[in-house]
Amino acid sequence: MHISRFITHQLEAGLQHPYIHILFGARQTGKTTLLSDLLTPDLAYNFADPEDRSRMLAQPGLFRRECEALPVDQGRKTIFVDEAQLVPLVLDAIQVLYDRQPERFCFVLCGSSARKLRESGANLLPGRSLLHRLQPLMLAERPGPGGYAPHVADLPVNAFKPTLEPANDLVERMAFGDLPGIFRAPPELRESLLRSYATIYLEEEIRREGYVKDWGAFLNFLKLAAMESGQCLNYAKIARETGLSQPTVKSHYQLLEDMFVGFRVQAFTQSSRKNLLGHARFLFFDLGVRHAAAGLRPVADTVLATPGSCFEQWVGMELHRRISYANRGRLHYFRTRDGMEIDYILEQDDQWIPIEVKWTEHPDPKDARHLKTFLAEHPGNTSEGYVVCRCVRPAKLAPNITAIPWWML
Repeated sequence: MHISRFITHQLEAGLQHPYIHILFGARQTGKTTLLSDLLTPDLAYNFADPEDRSRMLAQPGLFRRECEALPVDQGRKTIFVDEAQLVPLVLDAIQVLYDRQPERFCFVLCGSSARKLRESGANLLPGRSLLHRLQPLMLAERPGPGGYAPHVADLPVNAFKPTLEPANDLVERMAFGDLPGIFRAPPELRESLLRSYATIYLEEEIRREGYVKDWGAFLNFLKLAAMESGQCLNYAKIARETGLSQPTVKSHYQLLEDMFVGFRVQAFTQSSRKNLLGHARFLFFDLGVRHAAAGLRPVADTVLATPGSCFEQWVGMELHRRISYANRGRLHYFRTRDGMEIDYILEQDDQWIPIEVKWTEHPDPKDARHLKTFLAEHPGNTSEGYVVCRCVRPAKLAPNITAIPWWML
C-alpha cells in the first residue's frame, strides 16, 4: 500500500538545487521509504549497518575517497547516507566535498537524532543545507470520512493530492497512532508491533545515544513520561517517582526531543492576565507509541478509558505536524490559576487561533465560553476560534466560534 506524503513535493523541489539535504524524523516515520522512492543514488550508506559504520569509523577519510572516485563527466552524483548521526564526522567530509565542487554531488542524509551531530561539533552545515522533518501521518495523508478540509492550519494543500486510503475511525487512529508501518499492518499485528517499537526500537535508539547511565531508571522515566503525555511538565514529580535528580529528568526529556519522540507545547504568555501558568506541556509524537511506552495496550479500551485526554493529545499532534511542515507558526496552550483554560492556541503571523478540544458529539455554547473570553480579551490578534469535536457537521456556537468535526480539522 503506497502512501503519498505531504513532504514529497518539498523534497522533489529541493533536490533540484545543489544543496545538502538532511531529513530528520523518528524511527518508522518512513524516511528511508520516502527517499527510496525519490532517489536513485550513485552511492548509498546505511550507518545502522555495523559493517558500513565500522568501515567509516576505522578509516575517517574513506567516505571522501569513495565519493571522489565517482566519474566526473557523467552528471551530478547522488550520495545517500542513512542514520547519519551515527558517524557525525562524515559531515566534515561532506562539507569539504561540497565546498570544493558544489555542483558535482547531491548529498542526501537522514537520521533519527540530532543530538550527536550537534554535540560532536557538527553544525548541520549552515548555508549549505536544507533541513526537512518527516512526521507520522497527518489527516491529509490519511483522510477521514469527509475527506480533507483544513480550517485552522494554512498549509499549501493544493500542492498535495492525498491517497485514497481507508477512512479508519477516530478511536482506531487514537489507539494505534499514525506511524505508516503500523497503519499498513494487519490489525491483528498492530499491538505487538507497537510493543516492539517501545521495547526494541526506542531502547536501541537510546542505547546508541550513549547518554543513559542507569538503564533501569531510564525505563521507569520513559514509562512515567508516556503516562504524563499531554500534561504540564513536572520535573519534581518524575524525579521523586524514579529516584533520579531533577537535572537528569530534564536531560532525559531533552533526549526524547532530540530523538523526535516528543515535543513541548509552550504556555501562552502574551496576555495581560497576571495569573498565567508558565510550565510547558510535553506530548509524545504518536499516540500508539505513547500507549505502548506507558505499558498500556494500544487498543480501543485504553482510549475509551480516558477519551478526552487522548483526543486532546491527538489534535495537538496533528497541529504540531502541520506547523512542522509549513515551517510557520507556533503552538501554545493557555491556562490560568483560576481555571480558565484553552487547549491550544495556534500562532501564525501575529494572529492567534484558539482551539478547544471536546470529546462530545453534541457541542453547545457552553463548550465555547473560554474561547469567547479569550477572543474578547485579544481583539487585535484574534478573529475566530474553533471547538474540535465529534459532531457530524460544522455548527456555529457563537458569531466567531465554530464547532467542527475532527476530520475537518
